[in-house]
Amino acid sequence: MKYILQGYLLFLFLGSVVYGGDFRDMKKISLKKDVQKKILVKYAKYERLFKFRWTLYINDGLVVFHSYDKRVAQNILSLNHMNQSFRVALKPKGTNHYNVPYFLVKFKEFDYKKNEAVFAVYLYDKNEEIVLKYLK
Repeated sequence: MKYILQGYLLFLFLGSVVYGGDFRDMKKISLKKDVQKKILVKYAKYERLFKFRWTLYINDGLVVFHSYDKRVAQNILSLNHMNQSFRVALKPKGTNHYNVPYFLVKFKEFDYKKNEAVFAVYLYDKNEEIVLKYLK
């Protein structure tokens, strides 16, 4: 039983290392309450705007609003391993793309002194089709 558990843990660790290597870009972003971060996403002849902000941090839950390509959503993120992040597909699925480029926005920490939430924004873009511009 001990060896099965060790093998399983090794499999999980190696899977996370391989999975983490698939991301093309990572950006660390610190945001104060209700301050919006905007990222311009360009591919082919399209330009789309990804926006996100947080509005409330209570009971270790961070309420995050985000929008991309006229789709608006809300997530409640926490620092445990279950719901730390959300994923946003950057292109529609097509015949050429089963694994479309996407953002993975992960809640990393909350700085009580500065009243800021710290995020890591990962870009998965296997075919390197996406160009990002971080706006002020």
